[in-house]
Amino acid sequence: MAALKTRETKASVAAFIRQIDEDNMRKSCRELNALMKKITGKQPKMWSKAMVGFGNYHYKYASGREGDWFVTGFSPRKRDLTVYIMPGLDRYQTLMKHLGKYRTGRSCLYIRKPEDIDWKILADLIAKSVRDMAKMYTCT
Repeated sequence: MAALKTRETKASVAAFIRQIDEDNMRKSCRELNALMKKITGKQPKMWSKAMVGFGNYHYKYASGREGDWFVTGFSPRKRDLTVYIMPGLDRYQTLMKHLGKYRTGRSCLYIRKPEDIDWKILADLIAKSVRDMAKMYTCT
């Protein structure tokens, strides 16, 4: 079985955030970094070249595929700020109705303009997802 390409690295999260070109995205990443650190109680780690993750867990699928991943995290992309809500977003629909403007994938929350969302609701969403992950996995 092939090894996952995305894994934790020793790269500096602070240096990664400092190199973000767009001022508003850099500011939002600093805020999100501080928010996730407070919620998780974990230090941020770089995953691959462009993902910041907090905590980790080990998963194993029925197919036998397994690996390690972060409990929550984010990544500044060209178009959006991506927030990773690992339990999946379907379970948080009531909360998300009040979040603001965003798009979603299965576990990805895509935020085009961070000023268009309610950061208190985002904090609640992240906190609930971290608690749910702790119920499903042994998270460290």
